[in-house]
Amino acid sequence: MDLFVIDPYQFSVQPHNLFDRQMVLLTCGDFAAGDYNCMTISWGLFGTMWNVPAALVVVRPSRFTFGFMERFDNFTLTAFPSDFRRDLGYLGNHSGRDEDKLAKTQLNAIPSDLVSSPTFAEAELSVECKKIYFADYNPEQFLAPFIHEHYDGGNYHRLYYGEILQIKGTSKYQSNPTDND
Repeated sequence: MDLFVIDPYQFSVQPHNLFDRQMVLLTCGDFAAGDYNCMTISWGLFGTMWNVPAALVVVRPSRFTFGFMERFDNFTLTAFPSDFRRDLGYLGNHSGRDEDKLAKTQLNAIPSDLVSSPTFAEAELSVECKKIYFADYNPEQFLAPFIHEHYDGGNYHRLYYGEILQIKGTSKYQSNPTDND
């Protein structure tokens, strides 16, 4: 799929739809070395942090991708047309620890422009990020009781902020230019 660079100020996304319904693929590692892993995520944020465009993702320590997020200083977030929903489901329900799960999908990893983590030929959105912060969730600081329901027996997420270095996508992800007055 042919993507074009999107200015972060013209990046348009419906975040609840993207993360919760469409699903996003988080990929981390070194494409050139063949040392990377991906996982489907349904929690995340796009916004501004410390005056830079940023993405926030969370990964549980029990996930195979966690080790990649700890070893590498970058990651990609990709979204796909609905034709690939089954593939994203597979990538979210199987571990790269146990198999080459990507080989069982229609997705083809390709080099990113600015980071070592790959993107995908079939993606309609590719966001390249450099990690700038991480922290572990502290259950004593959860203010809403429903949050605890997501953590049966612990295994609390680590959150990672990534500075967005580049966004590439289809016109679906670009807003109309606006006057900055």
